[in-house]
Amino acid sequence: MRTILATLHSKFIHASLALPYLAAACGKDCGEILIEEFTVHEPREQILARLLTAKPDVVAFSVYLWNRRETFDLIDALHAAAPQVRSVVGGPEVSYDDRQLFDRHPGLAALVRGEGEIPLRGLLKAWCGNEPPQDVPRLAWRSPAGIVEGPQQQPPAELDLIPSPFAAGLVDLSRGLVYYETSRGCPYTCAFCMSALDQGVRSFSMARIRADLGLLMAQAVPQIKFVDRTFNYDAPRARDIFRFILAHNRTSCFHFEIGAHLLDEETLELLRQVPADLFQFEIGVQSTLPTTLSAIGRGVSLKKLTDNVRALRHANNIHLHLDLIAGLPGEGYQAFLGSLDRVAALRPHHLQVEAVKLLPGSPLRERAPNLGIHFDPNPPYRVLGTPELSFAELERLRGISRLLDLTYNAGRLEGFLSGLSEAAGSLARGLERLDAFWRREDLHRHPLAQRRLFEYLAHFVATDFASQEQDRLRDLLARDYARCERVHPSGAPDFFDQHLTPAEQEKIRRLTRAAAEELRVQGVKVQFFAAVFHALPEYPTRTALLFLYQTRSGSSLRVDEIVL
Repeated sequence: MRTILATLHSKFIHASLALPYLAAACGKDCGEILIEEFTVHEPREQILARLLTAKPDVVAFSVYLWNRRETFDLIDALHAAAPQVRSVVGGPEVSYDDRQLFDRHPGLAALVRGEGEIPLRGLLKAWCGNEPPQDVPRLAWRSPAGIVEGPQQQPPAELDLIPSPFAAGLVDLSRGLVYYETSRGCPYTCAFCMSALDQGVRSFSMARIRADLGLLMAQAVPQIKFVDRTFNYDAPRARDIFRFILAHNRTSCFHFEIGAHLLDEETLELLRQVPADLFQFEIGVQSTLPTTLSAIGRGVSLKKLTDNVRALRHANNIHLHLDLIAGLPGEGYQAFLGSLDRVAALRPHHLQVEAVKLLPGSPLRERAPNLGIHFDPNPPYRVLGTPELSFAELERLRGISRLLDLTYNAGRLEGFLSGLSEAAGSLARGLERLDAFWRREDLHRHPLAQRRLFEYLAHFVATDFASQEQDRLRDLLARDYARCERVHPSGAPDFFDQHLTPAEQEKIRRLTRAAAEELRVQGVKVQFFAAVFHALPEYPTRTALLFLYQTRSGSSLRVDEIVL
């Protein structure tokens, strides 16, 4: 019997972690196992053709909220083209579906609930022996008499019983990004998260973790992303893994989801020794409203969290990605803007705002009718309104989130955002005004190239602020642009003042000639741009600035700023 384990990613760079684990668990007792990975953007006929070319007996799909519709469309097409092929689904998106799923999709032969290694192995082993999969836990399957549900059973407590897909060579290491887990489950019971249903946290042994991590680092995988829900739930264990990485890493970078409030002083001291840009921490703040955190069962100390984030930011060697979730119980529009400002004050490198998704099976979805929460019944199940937050307000927050990505998270408008925050009263208020302009101009609908983004921001400044504020914001915007992109004097945007004096032009010629001669021997190409500024915070009167652009093969652009 030949089985294909398949999934549809949102992007090609993503590589499945679930499928190699399932293949390793099935081993040689389940027939031949193949892994095929696609994206949701590939034509269905093309995927179908690739699957059928392999002549499978079974195709098992890993289903998530981003690929549910495409996966079931594919299952229906597969059944029409090859009714003898049995389709199986599993994954978080279908674990809580009822028997009606089988009615809607006649080609569906079985459904795996929860962690799939044991149920899928039991199913395929039975089918290999031409036996019905009786008493296989967490499995629903189609029999001649109807849909049969296997017994409920907790996943294995000893994770090391699951063979390592890394040691078996089943994980694709060629895409630059590899997902990796050291534990399953979460110590918290946040109502919006599926981990709220887990029975505590289970960890692989340190021996297993060292073996797998050592293999990945030896292969020089560019980025290793830990998918543990709360990586540092056990501080000594987290420190052991951090130390192992620091001792054995070559060129890999690492992403962790952590609870910042769980960091103790010993861990913070260790983290201060981490080389710059080696670690990235994703920290779920979710809300700074205590009543909201209580309503979703997220018992964390906000003071401890903010103190530890400040300590990490002060060390400035770890990239910090902080998350907020809009639409949680009890938090209205104004309160959410307050949360945004409080988190922005921590100066994370990346600040993400997302509307809450009411995932099937999650406690928040079950409580939604009583809480008065309305949500889209189709993936990705985003909230559409709460008693405290209307759909229109959620739309404004969605716009602010988009603008955060275009400005703050892009790292190219630090000066302008600082000035905007001061002029508007806070970052959230500034982004709120910018979102209103973006909607008037209908700009949320289309992507913007960098120059067009800056030009629209200049138009926003000209139409929404008084003359004194205009001068300051325009200067800050112009300097940000000159710092992030090489500007050619003949094609500079209109918001630059290029009226230089003869003396300034002569000084520019001397400086650029000297810089070019000095750097040419190092293989560096030098270009320049100069402009006049009138209202920069540190230069409140007329000041000419020279921007020297240095480029070298294989290196990013370097920009030096010189006062003339």
